[in-house]
Amino acid sequence: MKKFIYFSLLVFSLFSCEKTETQLEIDEQIIKEYIAENQIDAIRHESGMYYLITKEGTGDSPNINSIIQVNYKGYLCDGTVFDETSGTPYSSPLYKLILGWQIGIPMLTKGGEGTFFIPSELAYGNRVAGIIPANSVLIFEIELVDFQ
Repeated sequence: MKKFIYFSLLVFSLFSCEKTETQLEIDEQIIKEYIAENQIDAIRHESGMYYLITKEGTGDSPNINSIIQVNYKGYLCDGTVFDETSGTPYSSPLYKLILGWQIGIPMLTKGGEGTFFIPSELAYGNRVAGIIPANSVLIFEIELVDFQ
């Protein structure tokens, strides 16, 4: 007579209940610290971006399909300037630009100016872009010169 031996294997999965911070939460903390240290009265947009309208323009605002002409300066929180216009305004269809610009520029009217504190997920995310490191908060000072 053959005897069968059965084995039971119990597998336990242990999951950590620790909450890990998302990149957006990390970026928001960086932005909050920057605006506090620099005494900037920025407003939080529902996207996680912060902004400050520094000069009111006139007329209408551009939309996602507008071709915008802007003067701008882009820099990191440590002050490193990674791009800026000099003389001739930059021109592009808004829909081709980073999400932070797609959200922020329509807040401006022609001639208006603003500063935008953009979390990495609304910019280049976890990709390196030129001298911009991955997961970087970007700050842009933008003047909306015109749009069509």
